[in-house]
Amino acid sequence: MNKLMTTIAGLCLAAGAASADSRLDTVLERGKLLCSGHNGSFLGFAEVDDEGNWTGLDIDLCRGLAASLFGTSEGNMDIVPISWAQRWPALQSGDIDVIIKLSGWSQSRDTELNLAYSRPYFVAGFHVMAHAEIGAESVADLDGGSICVSAGTTTEKFLAAYIEELGIDAEIIVFESGDEVRTAYFNGRCDGLTLLAPPLAAARATSEDPSAHVILPDVLALEPEGIIVPEGDPDWLDVMNWMLSSLWFAELYDITSENVDEFKANPPSAQIGKFLGVTPGYGSRLGLSDDWAYNLIKEVGNYAEIYERNIGAPYQLPRAMNQLYKDGGLFYPLMVD
Repeated sequence: MNKLMTTIAGLCLAAGAASADSRLDTVLERGKLLCSGHNGSFLGFAEVDDEGNWTGLDIDLCRGLAASLFGTSEGNMDIVPISWAQRWPALQSGDIDVIIKLSGWSQSRDTELNLAYSRPYFVAGFHVMAHAEIGAESVADLDGGSICVSAGTTTEKFLAAYIEELGIDAEIIVFESGDEVRTAYFNGRCDGLTLLAPPLAAARATSEDPSAHVILPDVLALEPEGIIVPEGDPDWLDVMNWMLSSLWFAELYDITSENVDEFKANPPSAQIGKFLGVTPGYGSRLGLSDDWAYNLIKEVGNYAEIYERNIGAPYQLPRAMNQLYKDGGLFYPLMVD
Protein backbone atom coordinates (compact mmCIF):
# COMPACT_ATOMS: atom_id res chain seq x y z
CA MET A 1 0.00 0.00 0.00
CA ASN A 2 1.51 3.32 -1.03
CA LYS A 3 1.72 6.36 1.23
CA LEU A 4 -1.41 8.02 -0.22
CA MET A 5 -3.53 4.89 0.25
CA THR A 6 -2.20 4.47 3.78
CA THR A 7 -3.19 8.04 4.60
CA ILE A 8 -6.68 7.60 3.14
CA ALA A 9 -7.17 4.36 5.03
CA GLY A 10 -6.11 6.06 8.25
CA LEU A 11 -8.57 8.89 7.72
CA CYS A 12 -11.37 6.44 7.04
CA LEU A 13 -10.57 4.52 10.20
CA ALA A 14 -10.50 7.75 12.19
CA ALA A 15 -13.85 8.82 10.74
CA GLY A 16 -15.33 5.44 11.59
CA ALA A 17 -14.04 5.64 15.13
CA ALA A 18 -15.46 9.15 15.54
CA SER A 19 -18.85 7.97 14.32
CA ALA A 20 -18.82 4.93 16.60
CA ASP A 21 -18.01 7.10 19.59
CA SER A 22 -20.68 9.69 18.83
CA ARG A 23 -22.65 11.13 21.73
CA LEU A 24 -25.69 10.46 19.54
CA ASP A 25 -25.18 6.70 19.97
CA THR A 26 -24.65 7.12 23.71
CA VAL A 27 -27.87 9.09 24.14
CA LEU A 28 -29.95 6.73 22.00
CA GLU A 29 -28.64 3.69 23.87
CA ARG A 30 -29.31 5.35 27.23
CA GLY A 31 -32.84 6.27 26.17
CA LYS A 32 -32.65 9.70 27.75
CA LEU A 33 -31.18 13.11 26.93
CA LEU A 34 -29.25 14.98 29.62
CA CYS A 35 -29.62 18.67 28.77
CA SER A 36 -28.23 21.75 30.48
CA GLY A 37 -30.41 23.82 32.77
CA HIS A 38 -29.55 26.76 35.00
CA ASN A 39 -28.73 27.16 38.69
CA GLY A 40 -31.78 29.34 39.22
CA SER A 41 -33.80 31.14 36.58
CA PHE A 42 -32.45 32.88 33.49
CA LEU A 43 -35.51 34.76 32.34
CA GLY A 44 -36.81 33.89 28.90
CA PHE A 45 -34.36 31.06 28.36
CA ALA A 46 -34.28 28.74 31.38
CA GLU A 47 -36.82 29.39 34.12
CA VAL A 48 -37.74 27.00 36.92
CA ASP A 49 -40.70 27.33 39.26
CA ASP A 50 -41.04 26.21 42.89
CA GLU A 51 -42.18 22.77 41.78
CA GLY A 52 -39.16 22.22 39.54
CA ASN A 53 -40.97 22.79 36.24
CA TRP A 54 -38.73 24.24 33.52
CA THR A 55 -39.69 26.68 30.76
CA GLY A 56 -37.78 28.96 28.40
CA LEU A 57 -36.38 29.13 24.88
CA ASP A 58 -33.35 27.01 25.74
CA ILE A 59 -35.54 24.50 27.56
CA ASP A 60 -37.84 24.24 24.55
CA LEU A 61 -34.82 23.50 22.36
CA CYS A 62 -33.90 20.72 24.81
CA ARG A 63 -37.45 19.38 24.63
CA GLY A 64 -37.40 19.60 20.85
CA LEU A 65 -34.10 17.72 20.70
CA ALA A 66 -35.44 14.96 22.93
CA ALA A 67 -38.56 14.69 20.77
CA SER A 68 -36.36 14.50 17.66
CA LEU A 69 -34.43 11.62 19.18
CA PHE A 70 -37.18 9.65 20.88
CA GLY A 71 -40.51 10.83 19.46
CA THR A 72 -41.42 12.79 22.58
CA SER A 73 -39.58 14.52 25.41
CA GLU A 74 -41.92 13.05 28.01
CA GLY A 75 -39.86 10.66 30.13
CA ASN A 76 -36.90 10.96 27.75
CA MET A 77 -35.14 14.05 29.07
CA ASP A 78 -33.55 15.33 32.26
CA ILE A 79 -32.71 19.00 32.76
CA VAL A 80 -29.46 19.22 34.75
CA PRO A 81 -29.08 22.52 36.67
CA ILE A 82 -25.56 23.91 36.23
CA SER A 83 -23.83 27.26 36.62
CA TRP A 84 -22.24 29.14 33.73
CA ALA A 85 -18.76 27.97 34.79
CA GLN A 86 -19.89 24.32 35.06
CA ARG A 87 -20.96 24.11 31.42
CA TRP A 88 -17.68 22.94 29.93
CA PRO A 89 -16.59 20.31 32.50
CA ALA A 90 -20.17 18.96 32.66
CA LEU A 91 -20.18 18.38 28.89
CA GLN A 92 -16.70 16.83 28.81
CA SER A 93 -17.45 14.50 31.74
CA GLY A 94 -20.76 13.30 30.31
CA ASP A 95 -22.89 14.81 33.08
CA ILE A 96 -24.76 16.50 30.23
CA ASP A 97 -24.94 15.56 26.56
CA VAL A 98 -25.30 19.02 25.08
CA ILE A 99 -25.08 22.66 26.15
CA ILE A 100 -28.17 24.66 25.19
CA LYS A 101 -27.59 27.53 27.57
CA LEU A 102 -27.37 30.84 25.70
CA SER A 103 -23.65 30.28 25.20
CA GLY A 104 -21.68 32.69 23.03
CA TRP A 105 -19.28 31.59 20.31
CA SER A 106 -15.83 32.92 21.14
CA GLN A 107 -12.37 32.08 19.83
CA SER A 108 -10.96 30.86 23.15
CA ARG A 109 -13.86 28.49 23.68
CA ASP A 110 -13.71 27.27 20.11
CA THR A 111 -9.96 26.62 20.09
CA GLU A 112 -8.99 25.84 23.69
CA LEU A 113 -11.90 23.93 25.23
CA ASN A 114 -12.46 21.25 22.56
CA LEU A 115 -15.97 22.50 21.85
CA ALA A 116 -17.95 22.56 18.61
CA TYR A 117 -20.70 25.09 17.93
CA SER A 118 -23.87 24.78 15.91
CA ARG A 119 -25.18 27.57 13.74
CA PRO A 120 -26.28 30.45 16.00
CA TYR A 121 -29.88 30.16 17.15
CA PHE A 122 -29.99 33.58 18.79
CA VAL A 123 -28.09 36.84 18.37
CA ALA A 124 -28.39 39.63 20.93
CA GLY A 125 -26.64 42.68 22.27
CA PHE A 126 -25.26 43.21 25.76
CA HIS A 127 -26.62 46.22 27.64
CA VAL A 128 -26.44 47.70 31.13
CA MET A 129 -29.50 48.54 33.20
CA ALA A 130 -29.15 51.19 35.90
CA HIS A 131 -31.28 52.54 38.73
CA ALA A 132 -33.20 55.51 37.30
CA GLU A 133 -32.53 57.62 40.40
CA ILE A 134 -28.82 57.70 39.50
CA GLY A 135 -29.65 59.70 36.39
CA ALA A 136 -27.22 57.81 34.15
CA GLU A 137 -27.78 58.24 30.42
CA SER A 138 -24.90 55.99 29.32
CA VAL A 139 -22.43 53.54 30.84
CA ALA A 140 -19.87 56.36 31.05
CA ASP A 141 -22.10 57.96 33.69
CA LEU A 142 -21.46 54.98 35.99
CA ASP A 143 -17.87 56.16 36.53
CA GLY A 144 -17.07 55.57 40.20
CA GLY A 145 -19.99 53.17 40.59
CA SER A 146 -20.43 49.41 40.41
CA ILE A 147 -21.92 46.96 37.92
CA CYS A 148 -23.16 43.41 38.66
CA VAL A 149 -22.41 40.52 36.31
CA SER A 150 -22.59 36.70 36.30
CA ALA A 151 -19.36 34.74 36.79
CA GLY A 152 -17.85 32.57 34.07
CA THR A 153 -19.61 34.31 31.19
CA THR A 154 -18.56 36.29 28.14
CA THR A 155 -20.72 39.06 29.62
CA GLU A 156 -18.04 39.65 32.23
CA LYS A 157 -15.35 39.90 29.52
CA PHE A 158 -17.38 42.25 27.34
CA LEU A 159 -18.15 44.50 30.32
CA ALA A 160 -14.50 44.69 31.38
CA ALA A 161 -13.39 45.50 27.82
CA TYR A 162 -16.05 48.18 27.44
CA ILE A 163 -15.16 49.85 30.74
CA GLU A 164 -11.49 49.85 29.72
CA GLU A 165 -12.41 51.35 26.34
CA LEU A 166 -14.37 54.14 28.04
CA GLY A 167 -11.53 54.78 30.49
CA ILE A 168 -13.83 54.91 33.50
CA ASP A 169 -13.40 53.52 37.01
CA ALA A 170 -16.35 51.21 37.62
CA GLU A 171 -16.20 48.21 39.96
CA ILE A 172 -17.29 44.89 38.46
CA ILE A 173 -19.01 42.74 41.09
CA VAL A 174 -19.32 39.07 40.14
CA PHE A 175 -22.00 36.63 41.30
CA GLU A 176 -22.30 32.90 40.65
CA SER A 177 -25.93 32.55 39.57
CA GLY A 178 -28.42 34.59 37.59
CA ASP A 179 -30.74 34.83 40.59
CA GLU A 180 -27.91 36.15 42.77
CA VAL A 181 -26.83 38.81 40.30
CA ARG A 182 -30.38 40.11 39.81
CA THR A 183 -31.09 40.07 43.55
CA ALA A 184 -27.90 42.00 44.24
CA TYR A 185 -28.82 44.68 41.70
CA PHE A 186 -32.43 45.09 42.83
CA ASN A 187 -31.30 45.24 46.47
CA GLY A 188 -29.04 48.18 45.61
CA ARG A 189 -25.75 46.30 45.85
CA CYS A 190 -24.79 47.54 42.37
CA ASP A 191 -25.52 50.67 40.38
CA GLY A 192 -25.85 48.69 37.15
CA LEU A 193 -26.66 45.19 35.91
CA THR A 194 -25.21 43.69 32.72
CA LEU A 195 -27.04 41.01 30.71
CA LEU A 196 -28.04 40.18 27.18
CA ALA A 197 -30.97 42.31 26.03
CA PRO A 198 -33.74 39.66 26.39
CA PRO A 199 -33.09 38.61 30.02
CA LEU A 200 -32.29 42.24 30.90
CA ALA A 201 -35.62 43.42 29.50
CA ALA A 202 -37.32 40.54 31.31
CA ALA A 203 -35.66 41.47 34.61
CA ARG A 204 -36.89 45.05 34.24
CA ALA A 205 -40.40 44.03 33.18
CA THR A 206 -40.83 41.69 36.17
CA SER A 207 -39.42 44.10 38.78
CA GLU A 208 -41.65 45.77 41.37
CA ASP A 209 -41.40 49.10 39.55
CA PRO A 210 -40.08 48.93 35.95
CA SER A 211 -39.98 52.72 35.77
CA ALA A 212 -37.31 52.72 38.49
CA HIS A 213 -34.83 51.16 36.07
CA VAL A 214 -33.47 52.31 32.73
CA ILE A 215 -31.71 50.21 30.09
CA LEU A 216 -28.82 52.31 28.85
CA PRO A 217 -28.40 52.67 25.06
CA ASP A 218 -24.76 51.44 24.93
CA VAL A 219 -24.33 48.15 23.05
CA LEU A 220 -21.33 46.55 24.73
CA ALA A 221 -21.11 43.80 22.11
CA LEU A 222 -23.16 41.50 19.90
CA GLU A 223 -22.90 37.78 20.50
CA PRO A 224 -24.09 34.76 18.49
CA GLU A 225 -25.43 32.00 20.74
CA GLY A 226 -25.01 28.40 19.62
CA ILE A 227 -25.66 24.84 20.76
CA ILE A 228 -22.41 23.24 21.96
CA VAL A 229 -21.24 19.63 21.64
CA PRO A 230 -17.82 18.02 22.10
CA GLU A 231 -15.38 18.68 19.27
CA GLY A 232 -14.76 15.81 16.86
CA ASP A 233 -18.34 14.50 16.93
CA PRO A 234 -19.81 15.48 13.54
CA ASP A 235 -22.81 13.15 13.83
CA TRP A 236 -24.03 14.79 17.03
CA LEU A 237 -23.33 18.27 15.67
CA ASP A 238 -25.32 17.45 12.51
CA VAL A 239 -28.37 16.70 14.64
CA MET A 240 -28.13 20.14 16.28
CA ASN A 241 -27.74 22.02 13.01
CA TRP A 242 -30.58 20.19 11.29
CA MET A 243 -32.86 20.61 14.29
CA LEU A 244 -32.37 24.39 14.12
CA SER A 245 -32.78 24.38 10.34
CA SER A 246 -36.01 22.40 10.73
CA LEU A 247 -37.46 24.97 13.13
CA TRP A 248 -36.79 27.73 10.58
CA PHE A 249 -38.00 25.55 7.67
CA ALA A 250 -41.29 24.95 9.46
CA GLU A 251 -41.69 28.67 10.14
CA LEU A 252 -40.90 29.54 6.52
CA TYR A 253 -43.67 27.24 5.27
CA ASP A 254 -46.13 28.10 8.08
CA ILE A 255 -46.00 24.61 9.59
CA THR A 256 -46.95 24.87 13.26
CA SER A 257 -47.61 22.57 16.19
CA GLU A 258 -51.33 23.07 15.52
CA ASN A 259 -51.40 22.24 11.81
CA VAL A 260 -48.47 19.84 11.39
CA ASP A 261 -50.82 16.84 11.32
CA GLU A 262 -52.68 18.38 8.38
CA PHE A 263 -49.43 19.02 6.53
CA LYS A 264 -48.33 15.44 7.14
CA ALA A 265 -51.66 14.00 5.96
CA ASN A 266 -51.67 16.15 2.81
CA PRO A 267 -48.17 17.51 2.11
CA PRO A 268 -48.37 20.34 -0.46
CA SER A 269 -44.99 19.41 -1.98
CA ALA A 270 -42.53 16.53 -2.17
CA GLN A 271 -40.08 18.61 -0.12
CA ILE A 272 -42.50 19.05 2.77
CA GLY A 273 -43.49 15.38 2.50
CA LYS A 274 -39.88 14.35 2.99
CA PHE A 275 -39.45 16.90 5.79
CA LEU A 276 -42.33 15.36 7.75
CA GLY A 277 -41.33 11.76 7.09
CA VAL A 278 -44.06 10.89 4.59
CA THR A 279 -41.31 9.78 2.24
CA PRO A 280 -37.98 8.42 3.55
CA GLY A 281 -34.59 10.07 3.83
CA TYR A 282 -34.72 13.10 6.10
CA GLY A 283 -33.99 11.10 9.24
CA SER A 284 -32.04 8.05 8.12
CA ARG A 285 -29.12 10.22 6.98
CA LEU A 286 -28.80 11.51 10.55
CA GLY A 287 -29.34 8.21 12.32
CA LEU A 288 -32.87 9.23 13.34
CA SER A 289 -36.37 8.14 12.39
CA ASP A 290 -37.63 9.73 9.19
CA ASP A 291 -40.48 11.47 11.05
CA TRP A 292 -38.16 13.15 13.59
CA ALA A 293 -38.91 16.68 12.29
CA TYR A 294 -42.64 15.98 12.58
CA ASN A 295 -42.08 14.96 16.22
CA LEU A 296 -40.00 18.09 16.79
CA ILE A 297 -42.64 20.49 15.47
CA LYS A 298 -45.48 18.60 17.15
CA GLU A 299 -43.68 18.91 20.50
CA VAL A 300 -42.47 22.53 20.51
CA GLY A 301 -43.68 24.20 17.32
CA ASN A 302 -41.57 26.18 14.88
CA TYR A 303 -39.03 28.84 15.85
CA ALA A 304 -41.62 31.63 15.85
CA GLU A 305 -43.81 29.68 18.27
CA ILE A 306 -40.89 29.02 20.59
CA TYR A 307 -39.81 32.67 20.59
CA GLU A 308 -43.31 34.06 21.11
CA ARG A 309 -44.09 31.61 23.92
CA ASN A 310 -40.96 32.32 25.92
CA ILE A 311 -39.85 35.87 25.06
CA GLY A 312 -42.30 37.73 22.85
CA ALA A 313 -45.53 37.24 24.82
CA PRO A 314 -44.22 37.36 28.42
CA TYR A 315 -41.59 40.09 27.97
CA GLN A 316 -42.74 42.01 24.88
CA LEU A 317 -39.30 41.88 23.25
CA PRO A 318 -39.36 42.05 19.40
CA ARG A 319 -37.43 39.37 17.49
CA ALA A 320 -35.38 42.01 15.63
CA MET A 321 -32.38 40.28 13.98
CA ASN A 322 -33.65 36.88 15.17
CA GLN A 323 -36.33 36.84 12.46
CA LEU A 324 -36.20 34.85 9.24
CA TYR A 325 -34.34 36.39 6.31
CA LYS A 326 -37.62 37.18 4.53
CA ASP A 327 -38.56 39.44 7.43
CA GLY A 328 -35.19 41.19 7.57
CA GLY A 329 -33.56 38.82 10.06
CA LEU A 330 -30.48 36.61 10.03
CA PHE A 331 -31.96 33.11 9.99
CA TYR A 332 -32.68 30.80 7.08
CA PRO A 333 -33.29 27.05 6.71
CA LEU A 334 -31.08 24.71 4.73
CA MET A 335 -32.42 22.79 1.74
CA VAL A 336 -34.46 19.65 2.29
CA ASP A 337 -33.69 17.26 -0.58
